[in-house]
Amino acid sequence: MMVRRKLEVARKIARTEGPGGVLRLILRNLPGVVPAVARLFPRAWKEWNELDFWKSRKRLGTFSNDHFEHFFTTHFGIDRGFYAGKRLLDIGCGPMGSLEWAEGAVERVGMDPLAADYLKLGADAQKMHYVTALSEAIPFEDAHFDVVSMFNALDHVEDLRKTAAEIQRVLKPGGLFLLMTDVNHEATDCEPQEISWDVVDLFRGALEVVEEKHYERHGETFYETFDPAVPYDHTDPRKRTGTLSVKFRKGETPGDD
Repeated sequence: MMVRRKLEVARKIARTEGPGGVLRLILRNLPGVVPAVARLFPRAWKEWNELDFWKSRKRLGTFSNDHFEHFFTTHFGIDRGFYAGKRLLDIGCGPMGSLEWAEGAVERVGMDPLAADYLKLGADAQKMHYVTALSEAIPFEDAHFDVVSMFNALDHVEDLRKTAAEIQRVLKPGGLFLLMTDVNHEATDCEPQEISWDVVDLFRGALEVVEEKHYERHGETFYETFDPAVPYDHTDPRKRTGTLSVKFRKGETPGDD
């Protein structure tokens, strides 16, 4: 009976998550294997899990980018016309085409360590440009972008401080950095950073906080948290995941924060 049950689970995973999901199930049932692999090859293990997640989403037909425009505009109080003629960088973009809506921009870059793999998942048909790179080493010159965004990706990075420094470097004076991230969750294979509300302080100095909002985390996906958006109750002592949303602006001159 136990063997039959395990086979049923394996078949279900194969249908929804594909071969990678089955392999992950096998590995997780071999004592000590997953911790050893994750410890010896942390980046490879993380990227394998993340790519397998996107492949499973693709198989289920759940790729959609209709929601992104709302978060780049209404959510942050920015008119769509603001993006006309701007250079945009979305870090940790995923394969769904997060900047497809911004037709008036002169440059739309999605940057992700898995960008080359995303092209094979169909992102090559999109109008935005994908770049394979880590957030700790952004391959663009200083002050190149008018807007840098990072939605549901900051907790995925390897080094928070280096990432913050790189974002500040590539953002133009007067430019905007739009950040949305979960906080107060335990580290996982794909989200190794345990972020707290004070992560905002990493960006202070070159960047000023224009607007900061805290939300209760609810729903199965990150973006469901905002439908409806519920303010985070900081008087509740329970440790639970919340969602941080911040609009930053870079000073017009060095030291102007």
